[in-house]
Amino acid sequence: MEQGERLARWTRFREMTREVNRGFIAEWTVTIVLLLFATTTLVQAFVIPSASMEDSLLVGDHVLVDKLVYSPHGAGMALPYRDVRRGDIIVFRYPLDIGEDYVKRAIGIPGDRIHFVSQQLVLNGRPVMEPYVKHITSYADMYRDNFPVHVGTPPGVRPRAMEMLENHVTDGDLVVPPGYVFAMGDNRDNSDDSRYWGLVPRENIVGTPAVIYWSYDASTQDLTNGNIGIDHIIDVIVHFPTKTRWKRTFNLIHGYPLQ
Repeated sequence: MEQGERLARWTRFREMTREVNRGFIAEWTVTIVLLLFATTTLVQAFVIPSASMEDSLLVGDHVLVDKLVYSPHGAGMALPYRDVRRGDIIVFRYPLDIGEDYVKRAIGIPGDRIHFVSQQLVLNGRPVMEPYVKHITSYADMYRDNFPVHVGTPPGVRPRAMEMLENHVTDGDLVVPPGYVFAMGDNRDNSDDSRYWGLVPRENIVGTPAVIYWSYDASTQDLTNGNIGIDHIIDVIVHFPTKTRWKRTFNLIHGYPLQ
């Protein structure tokens, strides 16, 4: 076989593997995990695709989401349901596209008054310690760091968030309305969150991540690409021992109570 023909076949093989849908591989992986742990009505597998929750959750953390913890509307008391608490890490359907799942931390629940002063959270009139928060930029941003202070339309703020600012800010505080949660990423300077797209409807909240069952050092591009190719498959096979973050495997995930 001539070198040109071998190269053509290899190229074709790579093109074909790129068409393998990531969901197909993920489905089998998740099925095995769920057979060991529970059913899909109780838990959901979720992979952290972005750095917005660092260092609490890293890009490439594969987590199991407890879907049973929060009480559905109108549910009885037969099961140990509870409502969302300040400081919980929550997984929810993204309000601007319910086909996407997001993970953030619940900072405010209905009735809470929230504002920031130079990155410091003031909750119901009192400064609050947030030991999980990470800041990565050296420059100040008036809107980001002093929310909800704003002049005009701050960059990156969508209409839904502008509506929140117009209707739910009183005396410099965002007042969380009934049926909603205000959510933010722990990596505050690199988080697209409620400051920019608005409040999370309570019915959008799926659950809370409970445990990291596998953590793999992959890029956001690899994790968000709808199709998976031979390059990524080979990367996992070859580097599984070295790129797996073994110390994070089976780590439990906890919220942090905000008072």
